[in-house]
Amino acid sequence: MDFLKDMWFFMRERRKFWLAPIIVVLLLLGFLIVFGGSSAVAPFIYTLF
Repeated sequence: MDFLKDMWFFMRERRKFWLAPIIVVLLLLGFLIVFGGSSAVAPFIYTLF
């Protein structure tokens, strides 16, 4: 959690709010890969890619 807090302070201080959507998309893709690899939903997620 400290990493996310540090990233938020960095973006707020340096006015780099354009990084927020990139970070959110990367986190969602990572969650999708982890979730898709270990569940019964995996065949449906793999069809998206």
